[in-house]
Amino acid sequence: MSKKKVLLVGETWVSAATHYKGFDQFGSVTFHSGAEPLLAALADSEFELRHMPAHEAVEALPFTLEGLDAYDAIILSDVGANSLLLHPDVWLHGKPVPNRLKLLHDWTQAGGALIMIGGYLSFQGIDGRARWYRTPVERALPVNCLPYDDRIEAPEGFSAEILLPGHPAVAGLATPWPLLLGANEVTLKDAADIDVVARLPEEQGGHPLLVTGRYGKGRTLVWTSDIGPHWLPPAFVAWHGYATLWRNILGWATTKD
Repeated sequence: MSKKKVLLVGETWVSAATHYKGFDQFGSVTFHSGAEPLLAALADSEFELRHMPAHEAVEALPFTLEGLDAYDAIILSDVGANSLLLHPDVWLHGKPVPNRLKLLHDWTQAGGALIMIGGYLSFQGIDGRARWYRTPVERALPVNCLPYDDRIEAPEGFSAEILLPGHPAVAGLATPWPLLLGANEVTLKDAADIDVVARLPEEQGGHPLLVTGRYGKGRTLVWTSDIGPHWLPPAFVAWHGYATLWRNILGWATTKD
């Protein structure tokens, strides 16, 4: 049986540093990827994961519904809306191109599986820079973004509160789960077929953590914490349930009604 094709968009960044050694200084640039835990978790599974780094997505994410149809599920993780809005033809040359946020919305409505994972450039993100608020992508999600910085930093850690232990997304996962160190704050939409599978504990506001929903003929899901450090610590990645959780999530998202 052929594997289900999943596209992970984002989860990369580049950092620049200046090193001072007495009178002298020099600079360095480092490329980082946070996708390795998910790639490892899905190895030898029913899912074939393609990782499209954030800088590649600016030009490589398809501009047609037919192109998006190559995937059973699309995951947006720690990549801002501007990366998909400001193609070089628009940003540098003032030429129109198809709006890929609208395409992702239409693709989901027609039967695709759209997932957003939390991070500093997910939902609304740090200083509101992720900018998914009031976009077509937000309309397809089971939650609303806040219009400002939405980070919940919890350096002391918190354990997820599982509200629907019988949901397919968390099947076979015993509690308590390992600690998480943060998430994006979102609000639930007032719509049918939306389930809050897990949330933050009351002392952290009780905000949604894992939410599933349906949009048109498609399925949507959000996980408001990370897929790896820093919000999702190494102990969570090493947990035997990590791979099960993500295989469950993708299994639910790619199930056709």
